[in-house]
Amino acid sequence: MAESDQKPDQPDQPGATNSSSQPAPPAAPPAGQADLMAEVSPEAKETVQEFMAEAAQQNEAANEAVPDIRKQPGPYIAFEHVYKSFGSLVVLDDVSFSVLPGETLCILGRSGVGKSVSLQILMGFLRADKGRVMVAGEDICGYSEKQMQEVRRKVTMVFQNGALFDSISVGENVAFPLRERHDLAEDQIQQIVRGMLEMVGVAGMEDVLPSDLSTGMKRSVAIARALASQPEAVLYDEPTTMVDPLMGHLLGSLIARLKTQLHLTSIVVTHDMHFARKLADRVVFLHQGEARFFGTMPEMERSDDPVLQEFLALDALTLPA
Repeated sequence: MAESDQKPDQPDQPGATNSSSQPAPPAAPPAGQADLMAEVSPEAKETVQEFMAEAAQQNEAANEAVPDIRKQPGPYIAFEHVYKSFGSLVVLDDVSFSVLPGETLCILGRSGVGKSVSLQILMGFLRADKGRVMVAGEDICGYSEKQMQEVRRKVTMVFQNGALFDSISVGENVAFPLRERHDLAEDQIQQIVRGMLEMVGVAGMEDVLPSDLSTGMKRSVAIARALASQPEAVLYDEPTTMVDPLMGHLLGSLIARLKTQLHLTSIVVTHDMHFARKLADRVVFLHQGEARFFGTMPEMERSDDPVLQEFLALDALTLPA
């Protein structure tokens, strides 16, 4: 279940920015939000900045290209009356939700309610029994594996276990999608790998094997590898499960910066309400196969749905010291 650039004074070297017009630098982060480039070393900063600017420019263009619906922005991702069962077990029962371009949606709910199944359907690892699943204006239900490979170039996933290649180093994991491009010089690849790892908080880990990393570090590396493919959307499956609070905070801050500065569309499956409050533009709450609620976090907290209120109350419980 899976996942450059050249310097301005080297226009003839193969690279992702071979055209005469260089990508505009990424937009400045909002007040109080650190720039993605803040931790990148000076040696790699220029190449990484161009690479990230190219990604931001591509994503902005992709977001604008999503078909308009009644003069409103069309969703980048949408579930429309989706059903999924495994034998007699109904996991998704007429589930509908959508994610606008550049938006972050959090999928909430107890274990076993179809949160991760929804991501697997989006990635084409599972097929919906009925309904429509839209990605960038296209219904991907019925797509062949070859067609889904094209979808996965736009939408990538960060799995709970990282899904890294265990037999190669961290640096080679991040370099993998860069090498598949066949348009980057080796020094560019190495600078981007170094900068990506610095950006996600695991600087200097290029030669380490994934098996030697903590769970949180594996997820950070998985995010770096996802970014190396320059996706339009990233799906995160329980990014804070089994990580310490500090690493959870760092991952949340990173996901928020990526959304803002790269115009990424994101879906985050999480059971962590604090994490969801930090990230979510909108949330969908799944319960017994149904999308019990879909809307903003403030709207959810005002809901009088007894099941939803019970979920929120249990989350608010604190154990005595």
